[in-house]
Amino acid sequence: MSAPLNHTPLFDLHVDCGAKFAPFAGFEMPVQFPTGILKEHTQTRNAAGLFDVSHMGQVRLTGTSMEAVALALESLIPADYVGLAEGRQRYGFFTNAVGGIMDDLMVTNAGDHFFVVVNAGCKEQDIAHMRAHFGNDIKLEVLDSRSLLALQGPMASEVLARLAPEVADMRFMDAAAVSILGHDCFIGRAGYTGEDGHEISIPADKAEEVCKALLAEPEVEAIGLGARDSLRLEAGLCLYGHDITTDTTPAEGAISWSIGKRRREQGGFPGAYKIVAQ
Repeated sequence: MSAPLNHTPLFDLHVDCGAKFAPFAGFEMPVQFPTGILKEHTQTRNAAGLFDVSHMGQVRLTGTSMEAVALALESLIPADYVGLAEGRQRYGFFTNAVGGIMDDLMVTNAGDHFFVVVNAGCKEQDIAHMRAHFGNDIKLEVLDSRSLLALQGPMASEVLARLAPEVADMRFMDAAAVSILGHDCFIGRAGYTGEDGHEISIPADKAEEVCKALLAEPEVEAIGLGARDSLRLEAGLCLYGHDITTDTTPAEGAISWSIGKRRREQGGFPGAYKIVAQ
């Protein structure tokens, strides 16, 4: 017997919006809404689309110093996190001993901690992987009481700025703690559609209120995972488990651009011998 599917905190709102659901990474997720995938795709390209990505894993890392946490991350990921400035985020991926990609992820220097977002299907293994290698000096907190929203499209920043004016000044890959409707959110100017936009980490019990406020804006529509996939394909973005796997090295997956000069020269990450040679 298969295990029952989990629901994100926005499940009831998706039902009210007429979503069609399908299982994904252990969750019952909205694949499309009544307008259909094609219109959801063009809506995001032309205005703004709101995605529920609360199935993703959110993690907070702290330690004796920010450098200590950055070095711990660099022992598992080929990206440069020691040099990542406060309020900035950077793409990376866990590699195994032979250079294969275990998962890709986003890491943010939030000032007093590192904020990590991992893929839903790899969430449990990624958390176990970090805990097994970091030791007692690094504290890992799973933020399972928070939802994650993605507002994407050319109008996304303008719309979000009506609720949080400071986001208008954020650059691509900036991140900041921001209040929306009085709720403490953590926002990064990034996404997974090839468009401008923001990802919003928010207390789970406040997510529906913020979603409804965003959907009330004339430029915004609810978008499902079907259009999320077509948008990332059109933008040439990799999906873990499809385009990149443990059998794919960064060079083979065309994502070695994310490995900076210092990490290429110094190594110190799993599979470095093969990845650097390629």
